Amino acid sequence: MRKGFTRKPQGDRPATRGKNYITPNGLQRLKDEHRFLLTRERPAVTDVVAWAASNGDRSENADYQYGKRRLRQIDWRIRFLTKRIEAAEVVDPETPRAGQAATKAFFGATVRYANAAGTERVVSIVGVDEVDLNRNHISWVSPLGCALMKSAAGDRVVLHAPGGTEYLTVLEVCYERISVEPFREPPGAEASAKGFPRRRQSI
Repeated sequence: MRKGFTRKPQGDRPATRGKNYITPNGLQRLKDEHRFLLTRERPAVTDVVAWAASNGDRSENADYQYGKRRLRQIDWRIRFLTKRIEAAEVVDPETPRAGQAATKAFFGATVRYANAAGTERVVSIVGVDEVDLNRNHISWVSPLGCALMKSAAGDRVVLHAPGGTEYLTVLEVCYERISVEPFREPPGAEASAKGFPRRRQSI
């Protein structure tokens, strides 16, 4: 193992600036949510609004008020997803790599490292839309992601986090399939309701 070195990570970057690096599975999840909202949830909520509007005074109609608010939320989310999908730069961790690209940590890498106490942890570096701490998926622009970026086995890196400064030793860098939690229809979605929408009480 070559002699390690210590270096400081580059500063964090805004998540929405420039390219939106993302794995194939992560992009598919965004597309699935976008499709669900556009083709199922929004039409279903539009039907709720139309039905509620036919029931009389809209100013005191809880179903109508809720439906209009929900439509605004859906439209905002659709616009957000559209921008993220259009800006997506797909990086497949399973694509064969050669040279330093195969031994150093870049986007899509899975890294095993140890802290000063010797505690080991394995993380995968993914896009900002794919962060899942339960799966140890960290953003490439997070403090830890920036600290590990371009490191190789044997390197020592400095992690500047809100809780303080840590020195980490990189033990292994590899590239393998990163499993992303697929999009699932949220509980209580209007698109899954049978018949007329649930009656909402006035506040």
